[in-house]
Amino acid sequence: MSGRELDAAGIAGPALRAAYARCRALNARHGRTFFLATRLLPPSRRPAIHALYGFARHADDLVDEPAPDLDAGRISARLDHLAGTLAAGLRTGRCEDPLLAAVVDTATRYGIDGALFAAFLRSMRMDLTVTGYPTRAALREYTYGSAEVIGLELLPVLGTVCDPAEAETAAAALGEAFQLTNFLRDVAEDLDRGRVYLPADELAAYGVDRDLLSRCRAAGRPEPRVRRALADQIARTRAVYRRARPGIALLHPASRPCVATACTLYGRILDRIEARGYNVFAGRVSVGAGRRLVLAGGAVTHAMWARARTPPAGEHP
Repeated sequence: MSGRELDAAGIAGPALRAAYARCRALNARHGRTFFLATRLLPPSRRPAIHALYGFARHADDLVDEPAPDLDAGRISARLDHLAGTLAAGLRTGRCEDPLLAAVVDTATRYGIDGALFAAFLRSMRMDLTVTGYPTRAALREYTYGSAEVIGLELLPVLGTVCDPAEAETAAAALGEAFQLTNFLRDVAEDLDRGRVYLPADELAAYGVDRDLLSRCRAAGRPEPRVRRALADQIARTRAVYRRARPGIALLHPASRPCVATACTLYGRILDRIEARGYNVFAGRVSVGAGRRLVLAGGAVTHAMWARARTPPAGEHP
């Protein structure tokens, strides 16, 4: 991690700085779109964002990328250990774990509610036993913990120009929108893991079920019913983005370019799925690196302008 970022955030001590660096590395490796947007934040805010992402990524990897010899019971035990270590750290404000130390420090600095982390881990545990969701309401039980709480965790770090409670609905919606976008992009990968994160009743309205999705996966292309179902899912996801976007104006001005850029970049994934004829079965859909840089480049000007006009959230000129 950039020493400048750590210094700007007032993070001292080699062990703690190393924990933040580990979280940043996870963000850079796995969250390319989000990591690029994070570069638009004031340096003092970036380590906290990396810490929160690093925790989420680490827990997710315990479930989705386990060692070959680990069964569901042993993975669950690892999640229990993670939850216990984090809870103890949040109670005392100190943690020796080489990754969670940064998470505990961030939560303590920004007063992040520990219940949000617990909700996230509950959703991660659902992935060990739940392979599909019959309705959108059932899916929302999962996405609250897997995505909405991420938006709520980030809110104290990003800062607001209003009572934070007024921005919570939009922050949660943006986390949900990003997650729903990932579900659409990752249909094939999730099928390979035995999971479907699209509401079964909404798919059934177009004559689509898990078996048909699996056949499309095997063929490497969608058939007409699946295209129509995915078009409907994209429309529903865009409606969530529309609920979330007004919340950007409620954020501290220095944080708005970051969140606006992330919102645009994730939204472009939906555009790319459409442009590929809804073929999410023949390789991961993504926004090209060049396009990401062009969009981020324009946001840099806005970010610099915002920093020049106002101090970072929670700081003074």
